[in-house]
Amino acid sequence: MRTSGRAVRGTMRELSLNNQKPVTRNRFKKERRTYDLRGFLKKAVRLTASLVVVSMVVLVVYELYGFLGRTTFLRLDRIEVTGLKRLKQEEVLAAASVREGQDLLSLRLSRMGEQLAKNPWIESVRVRRNFPHSLSISVVEREPVGVVSMGYLYYLDSRGEIFKPLQEGDSLDYPVITGLSEEDIQRDPAGSKETLKVMLGLLDQLRGNKTGITLADVSELHYDKGFGYTLFTMNRGLPVRLGMSAFNEKLVRLSRIYGELQPQLSGLEYIDLDYNDRIVVKKT
Repeated sequence: MRTSGRAVRGTMRELSLNNQKPVTRNRFKKERRTYDLRGFLKKAVRLTASLVVVSMVVLVVYELYGFLGRTTFLRLDRIEVTGLKRLKQEEVLAAASVREGQDLLSLRLSRMGEQLAKNPWIESVRVRRNFPHSLSISVVEREPVGVVSMGYLYYLDSRGEIFKPLQEGDSLDYPVITGLSEEDIQRDPAGSKETLKVMLGLLDQLRGNKTGITLADVSELHYDKGFGYTLFTMNRGLPVRLGMSAFNEKLVRLSRIYGELQPQLSGLEYIDLDYNDRIVVKKT
């Protein structure tokens, strides 16, 4: 049999292909990363330069501040204290820990204000630098309008705040407020403060009276949860019962006969105004 050359060549090609080894490829060949070392170094240099510049600025400012503090033209040579009534300037300066000759820039004004605010007589305070040489301290003192008796005596200001226990030398020339205890204030601070505000309003009405009973005629103002408010006169402590409300109308009604009652006060047990249309006068 005769075989063609084309068939032989085809057969040989198949044999050669079968004898070749398979080619393996690494499908998970890692990609090489390239780093921009020059760019990284440039950024590092710029960051370092920025930090150096900031540090130099902070150092220059700090040294300039210290230099200004050491110079004599910013030394404190005048302290002005205003608004004092009971307090003395020496007390205020001692509490603020300030004196002439100090560095004006180094004074901690907020700290001085906090120290001064601890004084019970001081309601508010403002401290200011006045360049180049002075300091001003403006004080608003509390004004007592009554004395609250709760075992100890305490001053009461016009806002209804109990702010200071009385000490030796403190004036007692104020109406005494009774009927509240320290336990009442701790248990019900909001209700107690409201009661004190009502009493302050009543004292204001007495202060504004031109006829009848006035604030000068009152030695004590008492509160009772059941009976309300009662005035006690300066003359032999005569009780004047006012109830819980409508104080102005009741005081106006009393003013019409108070002059006539003056000579008889020593023989009266109490005056009761807690009625809508009349006054009850109880004789002893």
